[in-house]
Amino acid sequence: MRKLIDSDVLTMISRLLIGAIFVYASFYKIISPGDFAKSIWYYHLFPGVTINLMAIVIPWLELLCGLALIFGVWYRGAVIWVNVLLVAFVIALASTIARNLSIDCGCFKAAESATGSAWNAMTWDFVYLLFSLQMLFSRSRRWQLQKR
Repeated sequence: MRKLIDSDVLTMISRLLIGAIFVYASFYKIISPGDFAKSIWYYHLFPGVTINLMAIVIPWLELLCGLALIFGVWYRGAVIWVNVLLVAFVIALASTIARNLSIDCGCFKAAESATGSAWNAMTWDFVYLLFSLQMLFSRSRRWQLQKR
């Protein structure tokens, strides 16, 4: 099992996959922070005063983490932040399921109405979390831009 987790190829695939997803997910949110703020508000989890700040900070954090994974810079920090974000996303989606709210996750577009299942989004987040956890526990440092 350790050999699989430490695989250079699997780690690179994980970096590129999760990095690309985070970069892609950040674009809509960066160009349309107002719509993303509405998406956050639909969850009814955060005080109103924090929503605008979250709508500005989260997309830039996603973009920086995604690029850091792809290029292998600030790797450990990026992996930790990606894991924190994915766990937060899973918790937020689980809360909508538990409260029977019908909203779209707001991951890649505005969440004005339910166009996709929260179960579906949470399933995908668990898949992404598996790849992200593999990067967290992998000892592979191949193909990274770092000081030796």
